[in-house]
Amino acid sequence: MNESGAGGGERRDAAGEGGGTAFLFPGQGSQSVGMRARLGPRSKAQDELFERAEAVLGFALGRLIDEGPEPELTRTSNAQPALLVMDLAHAEGLRARGLEADVVLGHSLGEYAALVHAGALAFEDAVRVVRARGRVMEEAARRTPGRMAAVIKVPLDVLRGIVEECSGEGVLEITNFNGPDQLVVSGETAAVEAAVETIRERRLGRAVPLNVSAPFHSSLMVPAAEAFRVELGAVELRAPRLAFIDNVTGGSETDPLQIRRKLVQQIVAPVRWEPSVRTALALGVARFLESGPGSVLAALARRIAPPGTAVATSESILATA
Repeated sequence: MNESGAGGGERRDAAGEGGGTAFLFPGQGSQSVGMRARLGPRSKAQDELFERAEAVLGFALGRLIDEGPEPELTRTSNAQPALLVMDLAHAEGLRARGLEADVVLGHSLGEYAALVHAGALAFEDAVRVVRARGRVMEEAARRTPGRMAAVIKVPLDVLRGIVEECSGEGVLEITNFNGPDQLVVSGETAAVEAAVETIRERRLGRAVPLNVSAPFHSSLMVPAAEAFRVELGAVELRAPRLAFIDNVTGGSETDPLQIRRKLVQQIVAPVRWEPSVRTALALGVARFLESGPGSVLAALARRIAPPGTAVATSESILATA
């Protein structure tokens, strides 16, 4: 399959001889100015992805990625198409080195790169959709400003108590189940800040504000989900050619109608990343490759998967090729 998303042929089984390979596509928060340089020497196919995206968007996405400024790149409506294209450019780099996925899963925004790579969503449609997704999320965040914070090594029951305690400051919800020792909270700014301060003062673990501009996956995003349903309705979704694992349930999904429903629901539903990785393991995955900027998902996979499971980042692979 090429990166246009024009899938075809038989759906590949996850488990092959020696175990399958899963590509992990990161989402918003992984962006940084200059991240395109970490692709290494770019191929024509990789450059064409940026050119095609720029034709859809009508602005120089590559220049924004290379030069910033950082606040402009971090804007949700810019960060989302930037990361989509970066994730797929990394996947193209892996493919050119003979590394193919049997299973795909993406963290939040990363689901769109996973669907393109699996042949379920055309590349240009994905660019349009994530740009629209970013815009409706920005609008929802303008109405009710909020933020997100990662919570590390705080037990779930303890965090639930903190959420209840701090919810007097505003909406506050647990929105990512990332791994055995990492959760994420989202909500109104004052409530998130109160939770972060409570965790730090009581020395319960670590609380780290995330590099995002909205309270993603919380009920504050309901207006965004309703608006996005219309935008997503304009694009075609096909059955994925590879095994695809969704965020909403953490299970595999093949039905385009259910994928469409879950992409809308995902905006207001928690990301069930740990169950997603465990589903990949149950499908026979023996190697996880993070396809995109950074190493966040690779680090999470190492904490979830059994010892001895192969985990690597595309940046490390492309840097040595």
